[in-house]
Parts: sequence; structure tokens; C-alpha cells
Amino acid sequence: MMTTLKEASVGSKVKVVKLTGDGKQKRHIMDMGITKGTEVYVRKVAPLGDPVEVTVRGYELSLRKEYAEMVEIAEIE
Repeated sequence: MMTTLKEASVGSKVKVVKLTGDGKQKRHIMDMGITKGTEVYVRKVAPLGDPVEVTVRGYELSLRKEYAEMVEIAEIE
């Protein structure tokens, strides 16, 4: 089973491996600059996991929990 962005620990830098989900939601994630191979820094996760705040390509973004669950990641060593 793959790890998702929702499960990433605060302060970690991860790489996007795959996007799941249907067309509209997947397109929204891609419009934010989150695509396969992108490096993402996890800045903050709200106590209940919504939102997940990340830095992508120099931009600070907030992702809803359901979107973060659609981004499969790998830890960067």
C-alpha cells in the first residue's frame, strides 16, 4: 500500500508518485502544480487532518483532506 500526502509527517519532503481520483478532482490537484515527480514540503497538518498545508514549487498551498488522500507519495531521503 502506498503512502498518501495526508499521512506524511509535518516537516517532511516528499515526491509525488501518482495521482488517483476522478477527472475533475485530479485536474484540480494538477492545476495547483502537484503532478507526478513534483517535490512537496509538508508544512502543517491541522489536528483533524484538514487542511494539509504544503509548499509546492515555491507556493504555499492548503489541500483538503480528500485531495491529500489522492496524492500518493514517496519519502525523499
